[in-house]
Amino acid sequence: MSANSNGLKIIIVGAGKVGETLTAQLIKEKHDITVIDQSSEAISRITGMYDVMGVIGNGASYNVQMEAGIENTDLLIAVTDSDELNLLTCTVARQVAGCSAIARVRTPDYNSEADYLRDKLGLAMIINPELEAAREAARILYLPTALEVGSFAHGQAEIIKFKVPEGSTLDGLSLIELTKMIKNRINVCVVVRNEEIIIPDGRFVINSGDVLSFVCQHKRVRAFLDEIGIKTRQVKNTMIIGGGKAGFYLAKFLISMGISVKIIERDRGRCEELAELLPKAIIINGDGTNEELLREEGVETVQSFVPLTGIDEVNVILTLFARRVSQAKVITKISHMGFTGVLDSLDLGSVIYPKFITSEAIIAYVRAKSNSQGTNIDTLYHMYDHRVEAIEFSVEKPSKVTGTMLKDLSLKQNLLVSFINRDGHIILPGGFDEIRVGDTVMIVTTHEGLSEIDDILA
Repeated sequence: MSANSNGLKIIIVGAGKVGETLTAQLIKEKHDITVIDQSSEAISRITGMYDVMGVIGNGASYNVQMEAGIENTDLLIAVTDSDELNLLTCTVARQVAGCSAIARVRTPDYNSEADYLRDKLGLAMIINPELEAAREAARILYLPTALEVGSFAHGQAEIIKFKVPEGSTLDGLSLIELTKMIKNRINVCVVVRNEEIIIPDGRFVINSGDVLSFVCQHKRVRAFLDEIGIKTRQVKNTMIIGGGKAGFYLAKFLISMGISVKIIERDRGRCEELAELLPKAIIINGDGTNEELLREEGVETVQSFVPLTGIDEVNVILTLFARRVSQAKVITKISHMGFTGVLDSLDLGSVIYPKFITSEAIIAYVRAKSNSQGTNIDTLYHMYDHRVEAIEFSVEKPSKVTGTMLKDLSLKQNLLVSFINRDGHIILPGGFDEIRVGDTVMIVTTHEGLSEIDDILA
């Protein structure tokens, strides 16, 4: 273990965007990090930016792992661009040191075998960022009014982000008044007004133009939006630009939801593969950045548009074009670009960052592993440019917060207990509810780094 009592010794193999995102977050959470990459430039860049040790070499090599200190390592995370290298790296680490290991695996062929591979290779986790990004996009297209949809409690509860429109019935209502007015219970957890993040209480008054995030049972989300005059139905069709892994996964999700899918893909061979893999989709062989082709294929009338090219700048331009010529719900995937402030100002609608989806799942695991108390972190979800965390804790044994009514707990400021999942029943709690052993509990807060349920106390 590192000098920090709660810190883990972690080796990250792969210094690309995901490796860098993980390094930045895990350093902030006081872990001892070593990064392995075959590129001396990548290692030089990451060791220059962060207080980490760098090792140049092949992460699957026994000698390189020994140089990186594998024998004293708690966790190895393999996030190179090669699925095979990631799996081999984790296998070597498990054999040499018996440490926990996490692999990023993106190929659809392996995805269907992910559980088998994880069990047989003894891995803590296999994560597929393209699949998770596609799943998030599909949730948004199911509920196109939303800017973001996060899923918790195995899909039974969702956190929905949307902007309060001008003339909304919500304008001027306090949250207490809203609760009295509606049949479908929700819990408003975060409001953003003029760039300020607010974790509201019942006296908070909503204004049009506010961006709200609320928690609700999955089955009641649409009914609530209908109650407040926001009509929302899943889209009937979508146009996807780019037939890579993310495009394939998204098309599969949407087809299973009964949504018509058209994919525009430049590579003829890939089009032939997709036509076999997705017989219900329309596959067009052509340049998805060609304005004339997009108009011919119906971009002006399509209900949703998702650019999934491998180039972020192209995705952004395609999004801006679609927003100008159509009423489509648009989702933009950003894999590499920084400049989040600039991107926010472009009003791109819903933006998905696969590198953050990957890092959130891994950091949830790391926090749970560093915590010796009786709680696990089931889900970690960052919102509002990482200024807010939604954390789902699993309460496995008695603690300082169990068995006491919430109104009698001294909770941190800017923190909300947003739901309790008890035996599959979602409770949106009031002051007289309590947390019990066996519950999972979602906390929404501006505080960073909560790793156990008792951390909610002031």
